[in-house]
Amino acid sequence: MAELVSPEGIDRILADAKASGTPLDGPDGILNQMSKAVIERALGAEMHEHLGYAKHDAAGRGTGNSRNGYSAKTVTTNTGKVQIEVPRDRTGGFEPRIVKKHQRRLGQIDDMILSLYAKGMTTRDIKDHLLEVYGAEASHELISNVTDVVHDEIKTWQNRPLDQVYVIAYIDALVVKIRTNGVVINRPAYIVTGVDVDGFKHVLGVWIGPTEGESKAHWLAVLTEVKNRGVEDVLIVCCDGLTGLPDAIRTVWPKAEVQTCVIHLIRNSMKYVSYSDRKKVAAALKPIYTAVNAEAAEIALEHLRKEWGTKYPGMLAAWDRAWEDFTPFLKYPKEIRKVVYTTNAIESLNFQLRKIMKNRGHFTTEDAAMKLLYLGIRHVTGRYIDGDGHVRAKGERGTGTYGWKAALNHFAVLFGDRLVL
Repeated sequence: MAELVSPEGIDRILADAKASGTPLDGPDGILNQMSKAVIERALGAEMHEHLGYAKHDAAGRGTGNSRNGYSAKTVTTNTGKVQIEVPRDRTGGFEPRIVKKHQRRLGQIDDMILSLYAKGMTTRDIKDHLLEVYGAEASHELISNVTDVVHDEIKTWQNRPLDQVYVIAYIDALVVKIRTNGVVINRPAYIVTGVDVDGFKHVLGVWIGPTEGESKAHWLAVLTEVKNRGVEDVLIVCCDGLTGLPDAIRTVWPKAEVQTCVIHLIRNSMKYVSYSDRKKVAAALKPIYTAVNAEAAEIALEHLRKEWGTKYPGMLAAWDRAWEDFTPFLKYPKEIRKVVYTTNAIESLNFQLRKIMKNRGHFTTEDAAMKLLYLGIRHVTGRYIDGDGHVRAKGERGTGTYGWKAALNHFAVLFGDRLVL
């Protein structure tokens, strides 16, 4: 990339700053002065383009419009507050592009507010951060207005068209504290993640559950919404034993295989294990979910029971309760099993969202909770909705699945023409 400013030019600027005692950063620093100079130079070029002639050029005589002084304005940039002079024309028709009328923030300040909010920082935290680092005053209303712009984006994202077939879908839940009818209560937020035929993972949507708990009718409405967005079939749906969910899945996608999520089962059972024993217990669990068949898995479970059952009965009880829904997993070849329970990206997303929710405490409304959940997903996955309503990704297309091609061949054999490539 070509240098926009020569090293010699930079040396002269730094030497002048040193000679005059001007600091590098801060309100009166050289960076702010350079920002001011560049912005004002750009505004002057825009005015030149608007009028069609340069300042003091005789060609402007008799054109009916001319320069008419300046208006003082303070804008916030990534280097801090900058006081600039915005040129005016006599007819009032000049519409600057680099600093639009009524615009008070430049660069990526809005993106920064959204990023800090998505990481779980409160409005007060963001306000203090902007004041400390950039010397910028940001009111509660400003931060709310910046973050509220995603409401329309959320609607577009939550209603966007989806693929015709997802090979695997994971349904997970996290707890969100929302003030409801004057009382802060725990509400479930369900995240549905789909793995497409290329092995890439996508968050299909988020639904905050009702206060009265789940039911078949509730899940039927959610999954029907997903189907109406284009999902005609899901080969395997991994979930926990949520009330009414398995029946709703089979109603919406009759051929889908409902499978207890192995990752959830392992995670839930490990809650009963002390930190000092976790590595040993995890090693003892592996022969269960990697067994060649249900009989071998049952033998491994009995070994686990003999070794750890007395010390951790709660862990064994978790496996006993889920056993009937777990064993269908063992009919899959190892290539499919591996991609079904290798869900690091999904676990990472859910972990980070739980951390964000915990940092924020409770929410005053369901919309406020949804806003943070969406911004958190957007931040973690790098996907966002552009102005045309299309899903875009910053950088890579998405998170792939290791060993996907080998698994895809087995999916093709087991599920035949249901796998639409």
